[in-house]
Amino acid sequence: MDITIHASFLPHDDADAALGFYRDLLGFEVRKDVGFGGMRWITVGPAGQPGTSIVLTPPAADPGVTDDERRTITEMMAKGTYAGILLATADLEGTFARLAAGDAEIVQEPTEQPYGIRDCAVRDPAGNMVRIQELR
Repeated sequence: MDITIHASFLPHDDADAALGFYRDLLGFEVRKDVGFGGMRWITVGPAGQPGTSIVLTPPAADPGVTDDERRTITEMMAKGTYAGILLATADLEGTFARLAAGDAEIVQEPTEQPYGIRDCAVRDPAGNMVRIQELR
């Protein structure tokens, strides 16, 4: 069996702010930017890795989500507890410096963890936790 992770989904509440974070700060390329009914789905991913993407999606766009569920999702996004992703880079210090200079919300500066990795954490404009691990 040969299965890869092709795409993950993260909610956004401001498409332009999400682009500013993922495209402009992290350097991801935009692969698709699709609008429908006043909403936008934006697919981004690291340059040179066309098989790996993040789909930035309007929160609770599924018509099966109730108003209560939509309200809960919005509240969790505001607290930064709804979604997250783990990225990796060989240049953790440089990536962190670029995010800090770009006014990303810093959650944790680069730290050597007791479980054997070095990482940092920021929140994207929608509140999603973005942990970045150093490749060794």
